[in-house]
Amino acid sequence: MQKILLIEDEDGMAEGIKDALQPHGFEVSHARNAEKGEELLDTGTFSLVLLDVMLPGRDGFEMCRLIRAKGFTVPVIMLTARSEDIDKVVGLEIGADDYITKPFNVRELIARIRAMLRRTGNNKETPDVFLFGHVKVDFNSRKVFCNNEKVNLTGTEFDILKLLIDERPNVISRDKILNEIWGYTFFPDSRIVDTHILNIRKKLECDPRSPEYIKTHHGIGYRFTG
Repeated sequence: MQKILLIEDEDGMAEGIKDALQPHGFEVSHARNAEKGEELLDTGTFSLVLLDVMLPGRDGFEMCRLIRAKGFTVPVIMLTARSEDIDKVVGLEIGADDYITKPFNVRELIARIRAMLRRTGNNKETPDVFLFGHVKVDFNSRKVFCNNEKVNLTGTEFDILKLLIDERPNVISRDKILNEIWGYTFFPDSRIVDTHILNIRKKLECDPRSPEYIKTHHGIGYRFTG
């Protein structure tokens, strides 16, 4: 069974999620706050984290920052009761891979989780190491270096970069990125893609505002030119 860490302070919500996921082959460990979640993450191995935004004490945004600061690349799906777009964008900018707004359909949640976990099953032929500019991408270890310094990409950022490299020099539409990386095409807008692209540029491009390698084709998508 694949192990999922659920950080959620509402016991009823947590029990409902656990009951829904377990029949589908997921083992769920529940933490009621960020501190317990951190403890479980430090001592266990998880395939994915479901992280509520509105936690007591340290909130979900702070916890997501901590997960990435510690170097964990585990996919993070944020659970939020907020509908404001800015909150969703903030979550993505600090390292979340996806988000789902409460109340949500359990089948959709399961689809999102499976899509996240399916990404590592991409069998496209890719060289073990790919170099461009001052960047080295090691596909076997899933590590990226810029000027010989390790760059901490999230799992989703790495997979988007790999997709762009695999498909070079073609332009890849936002819809294709959504489908290939997240596994669904019904997402309400493409800002989740744009935010992840911006994060990758900030980490790898010398001038993110005038990128040399990840080009935007307005109204279509993105193209890798390295």
